[in-house]
Amino acid sequence: KLKMQNLKEKRIRRSKETRKRIAQIGVIRLTVHRTNLHIYAQLIDDKNGSTIASASTLEKDLRNQLSSGGNISAAKFVGKRIAEKAMHIGIHEIAFDRSGYKYHGRIKALADSAREVGLKF
Repeated sequence: KLKMQNLKEKRIRRSKETRKRIAQIGVIRLTVHRTNLHIYAQLIDDKNGSTIASASTLEKDLRNQLSSGGNISAAKFVGKRIAEKAMHIGIHEIAFDRSGYKYHGRIKALADSAREVGLKF
């Protein structure tokens, strides 16, 4: 249990460093959170301290399309969905905040599918 606590603390420390850098740039950030069962994405405006848009595997229409919310194909759907919402609002450039997770697997799949729709980061 002690080792897991340390791994989580390390991830949180890495995420704080990234968020400081993104705040200095002053651009809207796409933040990602993942659990074993689901993946969540939010567009956050740090200037106003508000969430602009969000997408997750918990949304009803996504849940019907997916067999599992915790795999790469689910992450691709969420990435596509959040990018479509951003483009609809008029946001084209963002900073990607991976919340201290490695750029690998589900995180990478979400980012790549968001880029395919047209988000730049």
